[in-house]
Amino acid sequence: MSLVDSLTTGVQVGAVLPLFTAIVQRPSWSPQVKKIIAAVLAIVTGVVTVAATGGWEQFEHAEFAFATVIAVLTVSQSTYDLLWKPTRIAPWIERSTAPALRDTSE
Repeated sequence: MSLVDSLTTGVQVGAVLPLFTAIVQRPSWSPQVKKIIAAVLAIVTGVVTVAATGGWEQFEHAEFAFATVIAVLTVSQSTYDLLWKPTRIAPWIERSTAPALRDTSE
């Protein structure tokens, strides 16, 4: 696999990752916690992407693996800020998948 193929895959995965991250996150969490969760998920997803596209031996080519992980991280953060958050799609998913708050007044 070439560096271009590796980066292309990382960009594609990173572009849709915020939608899946929104499933995990909760509206009540602080922005700092949300950013940490998003970054950790992007790094883990980047490693999985490297393994899925080139196998574990792909990690022998550190520059390919590192570039792919960084691509997933930067593209996921960028698309969230530029596309998914302004269109309110990711926040809607976050609210829709959050457990319902129980009414404790009874």
